[in-house]
Amino acid sequence: MGNIVNYQTDRGVALLTLNDPPVNAFTHEMLVELDAHITDARFDDDVQAIVLTGHGEHFFSAGANINMLREVDASFRYNFFLYASETMARIEHTPKLVIAALNGHAVGDGMEMALACDIRIARAGAGTIGMPQIDLGMIPGTGGTQRIARFLRKGRAMHMLLEGEKMSFPDALGVGLVDFVWTSDSHAEFIDRVLDYARRFTRPDKSPLTVGKLKLAVQAAYELTTEQGVAFERELQAQLCSADDACEGLQAWIEKRPPVFQGK
Repeated sequence: MGNIVNYQTDRGVALLTLNDPPVNAFTHEMLVELDAHITDARFDDDVQAIVLTGHGEHFFSAGANINMLREVDASFRYNFFLYASETMARIEHTPKLVIAALNGHAVGDGMEMALACDIRIARAGAGTIGMPQIDLGMIPGTGGTQRIARFLRKGRAMHMLLEGEKMSFPDALGVGLVDFVWTSDSHAEFIDRVLDYARRFTRPDKSPLTVGKLKLAVQAAYELTTEQGVAFERELQAQLCSADDACEGLQAWIEKRPPVFQGK
């Protein structure tokens, strides 16, 4: 089966759309396509930012396909979640800005994927966010327990997972699980606004090279000791100091003009 994940590029931004109605649930086939498209976006120098969303008005993603999980054996389940976890990590470690455009409910592994993105923008009134895997006798298995602990204090994270709580987008905004909630007249308008926002961080206004290294540096803060993270930061800065974009940024500041970055 093809086209479970649609891939489009325009003016520096790749739009990846999970397209398996009605709830855009994860299957092995979807993960294979999503993983391949993330890799495509990494290798495409014209792609400087990535927007990830779901098809339709109601679901970003409802997470793993429950019928599929029920029908397969334990070995397949294990490898499915292993592959899903690796795919989330690929999103998180891709040195390009990745924005989750939450067009509808983001629950289960759908929320886990949203947390692996760098910025989460939700459409007002479109849905909820939550990880109710406990009701299936399971835990979030694609990085969700680790990532939610970065956003919430331990007790709040535990309560949300133990209760299988689903939050409205405004409530999620209040605790920092969502970064923006935007009112839009239609799904198409919402996606266009997110794409326009993503283009704010592409050349020539911003250096995608710098954005990518900034993302890696911030990510390191969650994975390394402070001393190791600062050393990593210094190495990234050293790489940028020899790049054309740093020279352009400094020269533009001296000449009191907007910089024109090339991503080099």
